[in-house]
Amino acid sequence: MPLSAEHAANLIAIVGPDSARTAADLAGADPGVDPRNFGAGLMLRPRTTEALARALAYCNASRIGVVPQGGRTGLSGGAESRDGEVIVALDRFAQIESLDAVSRTAIAGAGVTLAALAGRAAAHGLAPGIDLGARDSATLGGLVSTNAGGNAAFRHGTMRERVLGLEVVLADGSVLSELRRVRKRNEGLAIEQLFIGAEGTLGVVTRVALALVDRAGSPATALVAVPSLDAAVALCDSVRRHPEFELQAVELMSGNHAAAVCRAIGTTELATLTAQPYLVLVEVCRPDAAAAAAALAAWLEREAARGTIEDAALAQNETQRQRFWRIREDWAVDRERPGGLWYDVSAPLAALPRYVGGCRTRLASHDPALELFVIGHLGDGNVHLTVNAARPIGGRYEEIAPLLTDELAALGGSFSAEHGIGLEKKATLRRLGAPARLDWMRRVKTLFDPNGIMNPGKVL
Repeated sequence: MPLSAEHAANLIAIVGPDSARTAADLAGADPGVDPRNFGAGLMLRPRTTEALARALAYCNASRIGVVPQGGRTGLSGGAESRDGEVIVALDRFAQIESLDAVSRTAIAGAGVTLAALAGRAAAHGLAPGIDLGARDSATLGGLVSTNAGGNAAFRHGTMRERVLGLEVVLADGSVLSELRRVRKRNEGLAIEQLFIGAEGTLGVVTRVALALVDRAGSPATALVAVPSLDAAVALCDSVRRHPEFELQAVELMSGNHAAAVCRAIGTTELATLTAQPYLVLVEVCRPDAAAAAAALAAWLEREAARGTIEDAALAQNETQRQRFWRIREDWAVDRERPGGLWYDVSAPLAALPRYVGGCRTRLASHDPALELFVIGHLGDGNVHLTVNAARPIGGRYEEIAPLLTDELAALGGSFSAEHGIGLEKKATLRRLGAPARLDWMRRVKTLFDPNGIMNPGKVL
């Protein structure tokens, strides 16, 4: 049922009139990736942890559902809200409170974007240790809550490995503050770890303490065409072992994905590459840009002599480098053929060719009209699979999901690699999740949120 006028007025009074947005205010605002994000009729934008705590305590006592939102870039429906619920936006928690260049740590609000932290860290020769395509809008609170990965996870881990401590407001309004700035801390159970990847179902992350890494040197970037996914995996292993440079990224895309992006952006000079089954984006660095480019070119020549690669293009300037990255990060096929399905999975790298090959076989047998597009982070075996057809197939998610997900457990992989469960993967979690694990997830949820107000209906 809709939120009552009394509840709305009381919540607005708690955070202040200038810290709330009504349904009328939200009508013209950008809801982000999912148009359902603004389904609730009231958004609270508290300025302080104390104001948020009072608002959550009121919602808990009144049994009002609370949907935390960051940059609204999530792809699993985790930020969707409904009439009768309240959105809590963290955009006012956007301060980088401290950055210790010697200790290589930072404390920042949950509303700080990844790009903002990266820019601040770069001035000290440091980096967040995580990077992804939505860097300009994705916020630290959202990255923590979904345990985001990205293209640097094979080097620095996911957000779980980056987080040193958290401040979290719980459903009853109490505040858990564990903003430590050291890696070694054994003081009993690490309760704060439970909130990483919890997707806002246990509490609202307000501040984050992060471990930073040294910023990479000058990059050299190449797009490499390979004849098969087996060849892509072999190439990944080769470049990771190469001693003459530091590998920054090794990203995968199917030729049909790259061709779709090239059509969308009007790039024709890469047609010979996109005609191949797979492309690998390789980015390496050395202190000197010319040395990095020379080392990468020499490695490519050796791989070509071995017959590992079909063709390659080495970026000659920053404009070309950015274009190569856009080919990887742009999902032009979704604009070209709206109404497709998207799956986020991971498999051990050695098993990836067999897994993707099996997906293609099962899809073709199930419905020959279905086409598979592949992009992903090759270094850690995380691939994003888009299934599309000439006509929209948006209503067929659960029908097709088993063809792509149910083999993964036997391979040692995961049906949800880096974007969380949200609403989209709930049925898959129920089908594939171990009963004991699901039972304990429910118990933990009940412990932290006995009235079920935190991001209701998500994950479980």
